[in-house]
Amino acid sequence: MSALLEVEDLQTAYGSSQVLFDVNWTVTAGQMATLLGRNGMGKTTTVRSILGLTPVKAGRIRLLGESIEALAADRIARMGVAVVPEGRQVFANLSVRENLVAFAANRRASSEPWTLARVLDLLPALVPRLHHMGNQLSGGEQQMVAIGRALMTNPHLLILDEATEGLAPLIREDIWRCLATLRAEGQTTVVIDKYVQRLMNLADHHTVLERGQVVWSGHSSALRADPECWQRYLGV
Repeated sequence: MSALLEVEDLQTAYGSSQVLFDVNWTVTAGQMATLLGRNGMGKTTTVRSILGLTPVKAGRIRLLGESIEALAADRIARMGVAVVPEGRQVFANLSVRENLVAFAANRRASSEPWTLARVLDLLPALVPRLHHMGNQLSGGEQQMVAIGRALMTNPHLLILDEATEGLAPLIREDIWRCLATLRAEGQTTVVIDKYVQRLMNLADHHTVLERGQVVWSGHSSALRADPECWQRYLGV
């Protein structure tokens, strides 16, 4: 498979404080990949750099072979990168339906695009809530809306940052089921989450960050077989 996202020698800083140090990372088309590591290790900064939200100090980011590290965030979004952000950021003054259709597009020119009907089939708990406002939803319902909203853009690359953070166990199961469906459909996806055991059953490839550097990369079988990686980089 060809590379959809290529991150090469990425360096990012906030003022004089450098956060990422020569990060190299590739996500191939159709792959479900993870970005793992303890809190504060650079995962969200890597995502923000890809999205054009945090300026890149050095290095290259390519989407479908085109350099995007100097592009504005709205241009990158229109090229087909969608994010389910940490904190969900659902529009409180819009209904569930309005949140879902507000940015609807077919950015990867799919012959079977995500539509409102398909999103509701994937996330049936939203059906009875379609006319409720964003501020009337539970945290789990807001997360489902955020996922559905991102899918409605039909992105080349879908990024979920802390997709199950703070959710009740039953809602987390709904999110895992949703991710399994996306993987089966070949949606290129990057997931950041702390539930590594569940991610090993879903994702194709894992990349671990420690203090802004890639310290481990490999498939689920290799991660299961590497207890030192768990102890050094993923333990609480």
